[in-house]
Amino acid sequence: MGAAGGAVIAKRCQKAGDRTVEIYQLKVFLEVAHYLSFTEAADALNLTQPAVSAKIKSLEASLGAELFHRLGRKIKLTAVGDYLLEMGPGLLDLENRLTTEIEEIKQGKYSHLRIGCTVSVANGWLPKILFEYRQKYPEVDVQCLPFESAQRLHKAMTLGEIDVGFSETDLKAFDEIESTAIDSFQYCLIVATDHRLAKADWLSLRHLTSEAWVFPAKTMPERLALDTRLGELGMEVSDFKNHEIVHSASLMSPFLSQGHYLGFASSLQFQTECKANVLTAIPLQEFSLDLKLFMLQLAREVKSSQPKRHQTKKQSKKKLSKKPLQQLIQLVKKRAGYGYVPSDNTTASPASSPPVYLQSLGVSVRRLNAPEKQTISIGTQNKTIQTVTAGIIIQQLGLLEHFLPRDGRYRNTEYQIQWRDFTSGAPIAAGLQSDKLDIGILGDYPLLLSGTLPVSYSTNSNRPVAIPVAKTRLVSFVASNPDGAGNTVIVPNRSPLTSLDDLRHRVIAVPFASAAHGMIMRSLSQEGLLPEVTLTSINNLNIHRLTPRDNQADGYAYFAPLHDIASHKGKFRRLIEGNVEQLPTFHGIVAREAFADEHPELVIAYLKALIAAQYWYETTPNALSLVSKWVGLEAKIVAKTLADYSSDASGLFFPDTKIRTDWVEEHVRQLSTISGNEAIGELDLSAWIQPQLLEAALSSL
Repeated sequence: MGAAGGAVIAKRCQKAGDRTVEIYQLKVFLEVAHYLSFTEAADALNLTQPAVSAKIKSLEASLGAELFHRLGRKIKLTAVGDYLLEMGPGLLDLENRLTTEIEEIKQGKYSHLRIGCTVSVANGWLPKILFEYRQKYPEVDVQCLPFESAQRLHKAMTLGEIDVGFSETDLKAFDEIESTAIDSFQYCLIVATDHRLAKADWLSLRHLTSEAWVFPAKTMPERLALDTRLGELGMEVSDFKNHEIVHSASLMSPFLSQGHYLGFASSLQFQTECKANVLTAIPLQEFSLDLKLFMLQLAREVKSSQPKRHQTKKQSKKKLSKKPLQQLIQLVKKRAGYGYVPSDNTTASPASSPPVYLQSLGVSVRRLNAPEKQTISIGTQNKTIQTVTAGIIIQQLGLLEHFLPRDGRYRNTEYQIQWRDFTSGAPIAAGLQSDKLDIGILGDYPLLLSGTLPVSYSTNSNRPVAIPVAKTRLVSFVASNPDGAGNTVIVPNRSPLTSLDDLRHRVIAVPFASAAHGMIMRSLSQEGLLPEVTLTSINNLNIHRLTPRDNQADGYAYFAPLHDIASHKGKFRRLIEGNVEQLPTFHGIVAREAFADEHPELVIAYLKALIAAQYWYETTPNALSLVSKWVGLEAKIVAKTLADYSSDASGLFFPDTKIRTDWVEEHVRQLSTISGNEAIGELDLSAWIQPQLLEAALSSL
């Protein structure tokens, strides 16, 4: 008899017309049938013989049939009695089981658990969880139902077919679903270990369009993620001319191992093959960071399981822990450590900053017929290594495209990102003030100039000329050095100059309106030497081709890492070591005021990309070699300039987004006393500095 039928007879074992058989009557009958004696049955039941006889007569009356033949003082079972003796014990067992289960339900216990998940989760992540759960709770009947898509998983959950779900896709857009991040994973490139690309550290989808690919079918989570990301980058699967489509990971394997195709998959897949060294996973630049793995529950179930106000935490925890679903949730959260769990392809972060993830990739970017175009122009200094997290890394990893808004007022927007690279800050500040740039990465001095003066210098003067300009806003720092290192003066090895005082009546070449320009003016002013030293523009010189015989200047003031590049070649040396003024140095992000006011969401998206780029640089072992390749500088120079994950060197600068207002104020105080920089002292820092956008970016990651 099934549980549904048993529920109807929770207090009764069988029904015949309008007559019923009571459980206790059945128990008395079974004792009499066992002993074939009313007297012995009465003793066993601790009843009187008349009471036993009365129960049997009542049962016979209910059934309308005799159960025993009376043969004098002996009794014998009738045919009905034989049948009831055969079926009765099973009915008693059912009654006992129902009573026990009803009591467990009353106490918050269940005996079964239905788990839904995507196929990739079922194959790669969930088995370890289920094994541990079954070892700990063997009495629970666990069912695992894999689904080919997150949409089908969502439907099964809303129909009550499963109790909990696990998916690569966040379903928080559905009000009835509660999503909780419980682990992480990556999307990556999968190839056979003997493939010619198998030993690559990192690869880019943009550079692999001519290769033979095998892609998952459109309904699979991996394909949805791929389509979404390609859409962000202005690409689509059709750009890969030679590709096959399969509907499962098992169908993908022959293409990878036998046909030497490239495959797109998550780190949840092909774990056995990768451990067996049959296949290998290669990180993709477009999927440079982990994504979150989600546990899905019905929102109403989550709400109903939360502690009531009158319950203590101890009482609530004790009650919830009895439910198989809550037991599973506690196990999953304990395994995940309630925080970041690196995927199999990543190394745990040594950084103190919280982890940064790519957003859940589940819905493809729609291409509209008549989109509104939005241009974002960004001025970078990629050769200035301390700013690479704000420029070349974001650009190469496609992070800005990923974080740009694509809903609300930007639902119909097509973005065009213009990256414009410069060798120093002056043209960036000028571009911001002339509305040619929307966002700029600048060192401390040009950063201040962008909010006050146009950056226009003649080769015969080191003083800026004030004219009306577009306003800017400081929205974030990029890198900093509390000790003030990063700018210095270099001289040829043969030069007799050994100190700042030796610069009297000398000529120093410097990139005007650069951080080095600010440093040399402050240092000379502090020593009372500024009027006695001629500063000339180095803007027309190429530091990479600089030789001691140029005779255009007695020394050169430059910012990191360019002075290290010159010194590294052995023909120049530093004139001064350390920071004369003991003033912290920094680089920051400046946005045009009008752009920030009209499109704060776009500035926030850029700052998200910056934070993600810094996290990637700090936590990725191969970041140093990749950045070295992208900027065309030796890895030693890169590591010496910007602290990284793998290098033992501390680096001159450290990735840092926090705006240090006191540092800015001290720069303003010192610079505003120098002739030609008085306008810097009039800068309204409370209005110019806008940390709210950075705070919004940090809180939404």
